[in-house]
Amino acid sequence: MTEGQEFAVSSGAVPSVSVIIPTYNRSKTLGDAMASVLSQSVADLELIVVDDGSQEDVEPIVMGFGDPRVRFFRRSKNGGAGAARNSGLALAQGRFIAFHDSDDLWLPGKLARQMELLNSLGPAYGAVTAPKILYGRDENYVFGPGKSAVAPDPASKLMPGGDTVRHLFAENRVSLQNTLFRRDCYPGNVWFDPLARANEDWEFAVRFAQHADIHEDTVPVVLGFMSADSISRNKRRECTGLIRILKKNRAVLANYPRQHAGLRLDLARHMFKFGKRRLAMAFLASAVRLYPGIAASLVAMMGRWGKRRLSKTWQAVASPRRRQA
Repeated sequence: MTEGQEFAVSSGAVPSVSVIIPTYNRSKTLGDAMASVLSQSVADLELIVVDDGSQEDVEPIVMGFGDPRVRFFRRSKNGGAGAARNSGLALAQGRFIAFHDSDDLWLPGKLARQMELLNSLGPAYGAVTAPKILYGRDENYVFGPGKSAVAPDPASKLMPGGDTVRHLFAENRVSLQNTLFRRDCYPGNVWFDPLARANEDWEFAVRFAQHADIHEDTVPVVLGFMSADSISRNKRRECTGLIRILKKNRAVLANYPRQHAGLRLDLARHMFKFGKRRLAMAFLASAVRLYPGIAASLVAMMGRWGKRRLSKTWQAVASPRRRQA
């Protein structure tokens, strides 16, 4: 490693599984996230915590476990979750790779179930993924206390023998902390695009699926919690991630014009929300050129947008009347 510093080294035995947790200013939740890994029934693991340049001092939390399976690496500056995971991969020794988020919890038996599944599948399979129980939003992406969802929706799971790359261009089915990877199914230690500060898991899943098959289980393995600083709530960063998906997969996307157009339509929708109408129109036009059939989705999207505008207008008109009454 050319940057940062490793503060703790494991007992020296080569583990079966390397678990990597990137963290940034998550001192309140990091300990519970680590405990949910270290308490797994599969004990043959190493846990690599990568501090991505936090302002908070998380070292005492990590070292406080006193567990020889724990390793701690501090990056000299913040680079985002993808860069932090790459730092952890450069240290990892296990034959299997797993990731975890520092504000969520693995459910008991997560590793055992996924290792058993992966070992039972043929050599073509390089990963097993599953859903999580997510608190803080519902299935319609309405955020708030008391809301929950199973994500991703098992109804549209990856099917054996299907075109996984096509499916993943249409929707991201691979949440990293829900997944177990075979280390040798993807080359090198730089798995993630450091320029993508969101959707880096999606961008990587598309590339991984070009190297190995992915099996999707339906039993949830993680408890996830939406918070104010959750990356998935930062729509501007998500847009950057979408753009990185387009740029890094140009050659492959040429084989999937419908999915390519769908990605551009998503970007257009976000750009309209940000007030960047000229850029939005450019993405819309390119989507229709790539796949003229996308026009039907565009009409549906505009219809939903119009209904929301009408609803907001009605609320603005009706509210003074209710106050007067």
